[in-house]
Amino acid sequence: MSDCIDELLSPSVTLPIALPQLVPSRSCLQCDVCCRFPDPDSSLRPYFTGDEISRALAGGMEGTAFPDRGGSQVALVPVPHGEGYLCPAFDSTTSQCRIYEQRPLDCQLYPLALMWNEAHDQILLGWDTKCPFMREEIPGEIQHHADRVMALLDQPGIREELVTHPRLVGRFQEDVIVLAPLPDMTAAVAARWGTLSLQRLTVEDIPRLTMALEQSGFGGPQSPAAYSPVYHYMSNGLLAYWWMELHGALCLFAQSPDGWFMLLPPLGPGAIDAPLSAAMELLRRWNGDSSVSRVENVSARLAPEFERLGYRLTPKESDYLYCATDLAALAGDRYKSQRALCNRFEREQSCEVDSYQLGDREGCRALLGDWSRQKQEEGLESFGEMLLADAESVHEVLWSHAPVLQIMGTVVRIQGRICAYTFGYWLTDRTFCVLLEVADRAFPGLAQFLFRETCRMAVSKGAGYINTMDDAGLPGLRASKQAYHPALLIPNFVASPARES
Repeated sequence: MSDCIDELLSPSVTLPIALPQLVPSRSCLQCDVCCRFPDPDSSLRPYFTGDEISRALAGGMEGTAFPDRGGSQVALVPVPHGEGYLCPAFDSTTSQCRIYEQRPLDCQLYPLALMWNEAHDQILLGWDTKCPFMREEIPGEIQHHADRVMALLDQPGIREELVTHPRLVGRFQEDVIVLAPLPDMTAAVAARWGTLSLQRLTVEDIPRLTMALEQSGFGGPQSPAAYSPVYHYMSNGLLAYWWMELHGALCLFAQSPDGWFMLLPPLGPGAIDAPLSAAMELLRRWNGDSSVSRVENVSARLAPEFERLGYRLTPKESDYLYCATDLAALAGDRYKSQRALCNRFEREQSCEVDSYQLGDREGCRALLGDWSRQKQEEGLESFGEMLLADAESVHEVLWSHAPVLQIMGTVVRIQGRICAYTFGYWLTDRTFCVLLEVADRAFPGLAQFLFRETCRMAVSKGAGYINTMDDAGLPGLRASKQAYHPALLIPNFVASPARES
């Protein structure tokens, strides 16, 4: 092992590296912890840098495993015929990694872990007590192993890789025993990303984000659907979401393949001037001169404030807002077509309508696969294909976290099989937002029936309005939404710093 370390410490060291390993292979092959995760968006799923992604693809991994080829956490896959999720490189039948020789630094480190301390001002190296082998290992051996690894992590090339990819440093975990602080790495990360506490968004942060939205007072019947934590968190398996507090406001950022941007205006009880200025300064620092620096989802109510501050506003697709009782009744000539389809479905099929339960996840997953194939057979434009490819990850997050996210789900069964499902959430106490719908296209009228039942449920619980979000610029979806005769199109804008002349 010492020869290996000497080689790695030489001036010619280049990635990929091979860290010394403490846990023997025989223990890993008997373990039922590693490479398995309870949720599709687990913050502990391994992170791959751009170079590591290239090597993983060359080793046989699918491109769909990596939402961002420049660096991303791997997209997990469901356990076949069971609960939980797996790293797509993991073969559950043999307990072996299919790209073991090309596995990323994040995996090589384990059962050691890089994480922030609780105050989020110091990077630490610790060992994870979830590893069964480490519970029985001699503490002195663990510390000796950690010292060898720290010597490698301190090398300029490896440190730069860690600084470039801050997601390699996780959030504080109480079950990780601290072995040593890493002051040099902390200073290097702060020099690149700033000294403020930038934290990954996790499901535990939903109450914090909900409170910030309520304190901002930005919500209302005519606010975009994006003014809800659910709208953003459902894509947490695709994009890297981060948050930090600036001048008393919560600022929500996304890291995309193109760069960093804000998903919402600063959220808090005070004026947006100071936190917005600080947030845009950070974006300029992270993105350089890129035009990607922007604020998404600026409502019509906030548009004058952004214009006053010198921002350029560009319209996005508008949300569709309907009178809830109209959609629940489908009365009159203007709803004749939808009403006829609902009647046809009820005449031809016998179905059961139930609230979504976690046990419905596998049935919904099977339906999503069938529905995706039906959509592809009908033909899709390129943007529609991209949205369809992203759907699996989004739906997995919703299926897994429906209770925590406080979303309402409905499933429709025909002869015991789930043939349709929908999810929605309360944007306000009077506005229900329909988040998504999936219906087997082999049953005429099923989609219209499901939508009407959803609207009836919302009306029974006090809804005055139904928001169905935007049409994503897709002509077919636009025609479908317009056919239900919206009462209002809710404007939505992107705010960008004015270009200097």
